[in-house]
Amino acid sequence: MAVNQDAMEKYGVRPFDVAEHLKTDEDIAGYLTEVLVEGDMDALLKALNNVARARGMTQVAEAAGLGRESLYKALSEGAKPRFDTINRVLNALGVCLRAEPVGSETTARNSGNDEKLNLA
Repeated sequence: MAVNQDAMEKYGVRPFDVAEHLKTDEDIAGYLTEVLVEGDMDALLKALNNVARARGMTQVAEAAGLGRESLYKALSEGAKPRFDTINRVLNALGVCLRAEPVGSETTARNSGNDEKLNLA
């Protein structure tokens, strides 16, 4: 559905931006956890981009040891960043990855992928 630009201006409506709502470390960790459970790499890159924008792209890039342009490129749609890059960005955001057994509370929420996860 196309958005009517005139109506947006008339009523002061803006497109939703999740980055505006990621205020605390808990917000960020919860958001990234939900995205990771889905297992979609493009969604993870979009989520990391949202979180980096919420924290300040320049500050995140510096903390990750990347140039700002490199960070934008690594987190863009269709990018294939190395795990090391993702890990550096996560560390810069103050977030760590954690492994859990398949069937744990977090992975159980991903009921659509249960058959893929439990191959035995």
